[in-house]
Amino acid sequence: MPVIDLTLINAVVFDTDGVVTDTARVHAAAWKRVFDTFLRARPGPFRPFDVRRDYLAHVDGRPRADAVRAFLGSRGLALPEGGPGDDAGVPTVHGLAMAEDRLFLEQAGRHGVAAFPATVALLRDLRRRGCRTAAISPAGHCRAVVTAAGVLHLFDTLVDGEDVSRLGLPGLPDPALPLEAACRLDVPPRAAALVEDAPPGVTAGRRAGFGLIVGVDHGGRAARLTEAGAGVVVGDLGDLTLTGRVRVGAR
Repeated sequence: MPVIDLTLINAVVFDTDGVVTDTARVHAAAWKRVFDTFLRARPGPFRPFDVRRDYLAHVDGRPRADAVRAFLGSRGLALPEGGPGDDAGVPTVHGLAMAEDRLFLEQAGRHGVAAFPATVALLRDLRRRGCRTAAISPAGHCRAVVTAAGVLHLFDTLVDGEDVSRLGLPGLPDPALPLEAACRLDVPPRAAALVEDAPPGVTAGRRAGFGLIVGVDHGGRAARLTEAGAGVVVGDLGDLTLTGRVRVGAR
C-alpha cells in the first residue's frame, strides 16, 4: 500500500477543492454556466463548455482569472483584463472570474460543503502523530470553505487566493503557492508532502522540491498526475498508510 513515512515527512499540504472538500463539481457547474452564457452571446456556432474535458484541461487548479484566460485561449478568444472591481459577468477576464466566484459561493451556501471522510480521517491521524498540516487553494474562499466543512481546526495554516493577490504570487503551476505553505509550516519542501488532484498543482509541487507528491485520481487522470510528477497516485486517501511519527522539533 502507498505509505507516508513520518520519520521523513514532517508536514503535509493539501489542496482544498477536490482533495479536502467535495467542491470541484460545484466549481465545474459554475464555470459551465458562466462560460456558456458568455459563448451564447457571441455570433457563430455555440460550442458549450464541457464540464469534464474543458474543466480538467483549462480550469482545474488555476486561479480564476488564469482559468478564464486559458479557456478562452483554447477557443481562440480573448477579453480585456478589466479589474477586481468589475461587476460579475461583464465581458472582461475579471468580470467572468467574479461571476464564477459568486455562483460558487451561492451554491455552496445553498447546498453546504462536505469534506471527504477519508481526508478527515487522514488529517486526524497525521495530527495525532505530530504532523503539521496546511490547506491551499488558488481561489479566495479557502477559509470559508474549510470552515463550512467543519475542518478548519485540522490545519495549522491556510494559503489561498487572497494571499496570492496580497503577496503577488504567480498562479499554478508556478511553485509559489505550495512553497508559501511550507514556509508558514516552518518546514523545508523536501520534508513535506503535497496532496493534489490537479496536474498543475502536482507540477507546482515537483518544481518546489516536495519530498513526496500524492496525486488523487477521481477518475481517468492517473497517467497525467504521474506525468506531472506525482510519486504516488491513489483513488482515495483511505488507500494511504501512515508509518512512524514526527520527532518533536523536527524540520
